[in-house]
Amino acid sequence: MSVRHLQRGLIVSCQARADNPLHGPAFMGAMALAARDGGAVAIRANGPDDIAAVQAAGLPVIGLHKVFTDRYPVYITPDFAAAEAIVAAGAQVVALDCTPRPRNGEAAHLLVRRIRDDLGAEVFADVSTLQEGLAAADWGATYVSTTLSGYTGQPPHDPDEPDLASLEALASRLEIPVIAEGRYNTPAHVRRAFEAGAYAVVVGTMITNPREITRRFVRQGVPG
Repeated sequence: MSVRHLQRGLIVSCQARADNPLHGPAFMGAMALAARDGGAVAIRANGPDDIAAVQAAGLPVIGLHKVFTDRYPVYITPDFAAAEAIVAAGAQVVALDCTPRPRNGEAAHLLVRRIRDDLGAEVFADVSTLQEGLAAADWGATYVSTTLSGYTGQPPHDPDEPDLASLEALASRLEIPVIAEGRYNTPAHVRRAFEAGAYAVVVGTMITNPREITRRFVRQGVPG
């Protein structure tokens, strides 16, 4: 996939955990079709089954493989086997946690190289700080994304708002595409991301998670 496919576009994250009523490939495949019809330029999806299902939308797929353990904080594509499985399922781009936190697998810099060299896939580096983004770019990542800002023990300035400061800092320092992700919950947030230098913007919950959207309306709009 050419990076130009994503430029100035909206990427929709089609994911649902096991406790969500919309969990499963059939639902995620339908979500991807709806996102495509709404104008999305790519889909972000988790796990081989969901990645295979969202192929029907005909959009580029940014795949990740969440592997949860009690011992390690890194769960987004923590090792080469996880990356290999999602590429086999059809992901053209592999997203992985590129923070320095402990993981049950290869170090992030080794994974970036192996994904590019051995699998022939692009690398979407999920980071939480400017320093992590700069490092991931040096390792050979194709994209750097603010996905993990505020989720690694370093809270953002406002936990309910996207980290536009980190986005702008990364965009001003890097020559590779910088993607905005994390709490971009309104069209106004998306516009601000592009103004701050984002190459593309990822939105998930506020498009594809009706349960959380409903909870927000109840919490913020319904009298107690």
